[in-house]
Amino acid sequence: MEDLNKVYAQRIAEEYAPKKETKVVQLKKLDEKVKRPAEITGLVLGIIGALILGAGMSCVLTDFGPSGQAGLIAGIIVGVVGLIIAGVAYPIYNKILVTRKQKYAYEITELAKEITEENN
Repeated sequence: MEDLNKVYAQRIAEEYAPKKETKVVQLKKLDEKVKRPAEITGLVLGIIGALILGAGMSCVLTDFGPSGQAGLIAGIIVGVVGLIIAGVAYPIYNKILVTRKQKYAYEITELAKEITEENN
């Protein structure tokens, strides 16, 4: 019974003890730090563009919004705006990613060299 208590106490102590961050974990965090803002921006722009495009399609295909010819024209305009926003999402994603890769390239390559030199 005492052994079980010791194991239980050690497990809880390990849970609260500060964890040492390895260089591989640091490298993964840096990689995520580079890619995450670009991914979030690209996804948000793509989703917003798709929603605006859907609203435009809804104006064209249903009685939502102005009726008749005005609804058709408004729906086409709103849809084109949505297409443009969704269309620029990927180039903006790429631009942000390239910029952040350039910013963190030195730090990541140095850390990767340290890791590979330790393993050899």
